[in-house]
Amino acid sequence: MKLAKKTLLSALLLLGSVSAMAAPHLTPQQCNDYPFKPLKGEVTHKQLMRELGELEAVGYQPSNDDDDYPGDLEQAEHKLRAEYRADCMPATPHVSASNAQAPAGAAPVQAANQPAG
Repeated sequence: MKLAKKTLLSALLLLGSVSAMAAPHLTPQQCNDYPFKPLKGEVTHKQLMRELGELEAVGYQPSNDDDDYPGDLEQAEHKLRAEYRADCMPATPHVSASNAQAPAGAAPVQAANQPAG
């Protein structure tokens, strides 16, 4: 009897883990809270501190004698955008230019630096 309970509990935990992994990484509200998303009102001190915290979490270190500014800030923003794409953007299949097909009836496209004819 104890074995059946343990097996059932393990199966439920496994099922819960699988469904959590299949769910989107963040909720829509969490995705809207990324620092580079346009705000709909005045910026609050809390929002500024959250943005600074997120930038510091990806490696930005603000200081008074920063010779790398704004490059290090831009690098941290780039990392945050990559996290946003991974967490909030739906996965799209990659289609290379060689595999892309024109719709039926569309004129063939020529390379820009090749003469026509």
